[in-house]
Amino acid sequence: MGNTVLVVDDSVMDRRRAGGLVEKEGDWRAVYAEDGPAALAQIAESVPDVVITDLTMPGMTGLELVEAIRRDHPDLPVIIMTSMGSEDVAVEALRQGAASYVPKRRLAGDLLNTVRSVAADSRDARGTAGLQPCLRKQTLSYTLPPDLPLVLALAGSLQQTLSEIWACPKRELINIGIAIEEALVNAFYHGCLEVSRELRDSDHSAWARLVEERQQTSPWSDRRIHLEAAISPQRCTVVVVDEGPGFDPNQLPDPTDPSHLESALGRGLVLISTFMDSVTHNSRGNEITMVKHRPRRRPAAPAAKRN
Repeated sequence: MGNTVLVVDDSVMDRRRAGGLVEKEGDWRAVYAEDGPAALAQIAESVPDVVITDLTMPGMTGLELVEAIRRDHPDLPVIIMTSMGSEDVAVEALRQGAASYVPKRRLAGDLLNTVRSVAADSRDARGTAGLQPCLRKQTLSYTLPPDLPLVLALAGSLQQTLSEIWACPKRELINIGIAIEEALVNAFYHGCLEVSRELRDSDHSAWARLVEERQQTSPWSDRRIHLEAAISPQRCTVVVVDEGPGFDPNQLPDPTDPSHLESALGRGLVLISTFMDSVTHNSRGNEITMVKHRPRRRPAAPAAKRN
């Protein structure tokens, strides 16, 4: 049996469009809900693998739906669809537990890949706390060629390592995995290969051809991505370095500014800065250091009293 994604949107056209894009992947099946209460009823009957929800809906908003899913189904990842004007709410949804987001104007190019990534991170986040009392510090060091499957495999491996060491909510592990993956993918595309997100948005075919060409052509194919990770029971530090020319970090968009949710350059930075506790770049712009302190499990919410 394949994977199921629940698409929640009060617009019939928008939810059918999103579901159709996901169903292009043969292993995925889309089911639909027109609002938050209908979505929660469906989840109570049969929990999907991923939820995709609009933010602006009558009655229960997308943010309220994220909060309800986090409370009742803490391991169920939620992707939010953003539109111009919903940036502040989108950032709050990420803070409240949404796993990722996709601007509605870029659904065709980004939604399926985002669903795949979030689902993979969710499968990898199987926490076991048995090793935690024994661990003092674990250090990992990798050097990768510009090979995307290896990059994605490394992000998943690090998340799995954290799940075996940290006793924390699965959703937190998913978010950490997404942040690490974003940093590695940026090092792959923008660092080693020097391929811009703007080209992908304007001409996807030309972007794909350029990526394939540079993976086979020096100097781009000769460059490497280096990752150093130090994990203790209370803290994880991940440093990603690429051998590209770098950039001026002062030109990066402010990741705390919600308006950058809709920009091609700002998406990865927003996710990284939201999900990690500290993010810094070196002066050359080819190194990012991310720090995350082990999240604590939240106490269960008291059950509602019946009249």
